[in-house]
Amino acid sequence: MIYSNLLYLITVIIIFSTGSIPDEPQIPFAAAFVVFMVKGAAFHYLVHHAHAGGRVSNDKDYFATEQKFSVLAVFIFAIDVYVLDIKYYLSFLSLRGNLPALLSLAGISLFFFYLSLLWLAARKNYGKIFGRRYSAREFVISNIKLNLPIILPWLIINFLADFLKILPFPLSRMLASSAWGETVLFLLFFMLLAVIFPALIKNLWDCRPMPAGPARDHMEKFCRQQNFKYSDIMLWPLYEGKMLTAGVMGVSKKYRYVLITPALLEALSPYEIEAVLAHEIGHVKKYHLQLYLALFLGFGLVAGLITSPLLYQLLNSNIFYQVINFAGIDPEAALAFSGTAPMFIIMLVYFRYVFGFFMRNFERQADLAVFKALGDSTPLITSLEKISWLSGNIRDKPSWHHFGIGQRVDFLEKCSRDRSLIGRHDRKVYGSLILFIALLVFSASLFWNMDMKLDATANIKFVESVLQQRAQREPDKAIWQRLLGDLKQELGRDAEALAAYEKSRALEPGNPETMNNIAWLLITANDPEVLDAERALNLAKQAAALRPTASFILDTLAAAYWANNLIDEALDAERAAIKYDPGNRPFYRRQMDFYLNNTWPADLKAWTSQQ
Repeated sequence: MIYSNLLYLITVIIIFSTGSIPDEPQIPFAAAFVVFMVKGAAFHYLVHHAHAGGRVSNDKDYFATEQKFSVLAVFIFAIDVYVLDIKYYLSFLSLRGNLPALLSLAGISLFFFYLSLLWLAARKNYGKIFGRRYSAREFVISNIKLNLPIILPWLIINFLADFLKILPFPLSRMLASSAWGETVLFLLFFMLLAVIFPALIKNLWDCRPMPAGPARDHMEKFCRQQNFKYSDIMLWPLYEGKMLTAGVMGVSKKYRYVLITPALLEALSPYEIEAVLAHEIGHVKKYHLQLYLALFLGFGLVAGLITSPLLYQLLNSNIFYQVINFAGIDPEAALAFSGTAPMFIIMLVYFRYVFGFFMRNFERQADLAVFKALGDSTPLITSLEKISWLSGNIRDKPSWHHFGIGQRVDFLEKCSRDRSLIGRHDRKVYGSLILFIALLVFSASLFWNMDMKLDATANIKFVESVLQQRAQREPDKAIWQRLLGDLKQELGRDAEALAAYEKSRALEPGNPETMNNIAWLLITANDPEVLDAERALNLAKQAAALRPTASFILDTLAAAYWANNLIDEALDAERAAIKYDPGNRPFYRRQMDFYLNNTWPADLKAWTSQQ
């Protein structure tokens, strides 16, 4: 379950990190609140129904149910982010953007709320299956502590970056605000965290030092024989210690811990325990822990290498804007989802096939360490066979991260017959790592040299889509139609601009800015069918009557007089504009000179070129 939870929580982090904070939510608060409550109530009912009536009677049923509803919780969380705009309602927590990490914490807390509903429903069945009863509060806290190490590094790094930005030191702000500074700080802190984090994990997981006695003495003696340095051997109470597993964590011997569950200690003989220890020591001596950290960082690099070019291509594509305008999708939400969808696919592919490939082969490398430590694979084989039988005959069950137990046993037996396979497998692992790194470096160099620029019209298209969606969502607000008219006029789409302005004026008949913009368009349009000097003058007069001291409206009125061949009136209007805006006297004087020496519409192009 830990490996599955890792993928779920990474998915949640991606969803929340890529979700945008809109200026206004897509759905009114009342409707969003109803959807949120109904959705939560439905999830609550489903998890309780799944755990009722004896449907969950053993550990397999328990884990299968938890996995199924964890996926559903991720889906529900995605609805909160992309449909209900939960980040909009939580954005105040970021203290006006000064501490975005608080917003991230709130988002993760929401997901843990859904998981808590699942855990509360599962509590009684857990007690029956694993033999320990918890209060509701204790059970939720114990599950949070089990999963917290997955997301805690991300939260800590986010809070650190935020605090560096608000510290009153130029160097800290420079480091936290620049791309290279963020990268350097992230790598340094990530490495520091990797060293000391195991000390925190053992406390979160309630691990306790293994009591003194023959079993501990035997394990310590074996570790000394293997020249293996560590801080302590801990009893791992995973699912009340009934899971048959062991592990090692910590890249530094000062913070390195060997973990073993009581159930595994009870099930295996001392010689088999040595084989398990040889496996865990093999992970350390083959530097798998460091390689896992590098592969985690590799995911960020791979995601960046793929998603950034995709987003640039998307923003430069006409299809993107046609789809969101046709479907009525908010452009910002569509862009956020377009960044998340490929990121999610990359995550699944990377962790399932790339990370999973290395995990399986690292595990196989650790299995093969038994040959060097004990000279024989028999104790490890018998250990694996016991684990498969005691876990419910899972020998042939496939595993994306460890190989199936049957596969592991078969390979150990092959290596017992042909020891050259051990070296061959090492070469396979290191060759794959070199190839992976070479591909990353090659891809990064392509990315670095790639000309990723938006087309000149891409930003305009995006703004247009945003305005169209705002206009559809708030059809009673004239401002969106007026801004659309301004944009379309700027793009030379005169008929569309006039239509947008007319809609705006219908909503606000007495708005002088709208009247002024329509008048200006009727004088300056490239489309002859839009030109209408007489109507332009009528609208410009109305606008000037409402705002007689607005110089830009007086300038439009002057142009309208000129278009109607009323030159004296045009000059008077420009003089009035100079009176109220003396700083732009040279511009208004040029207008007056042009009106005296040119006619409309014959000299329209020459006039518009100087505006």
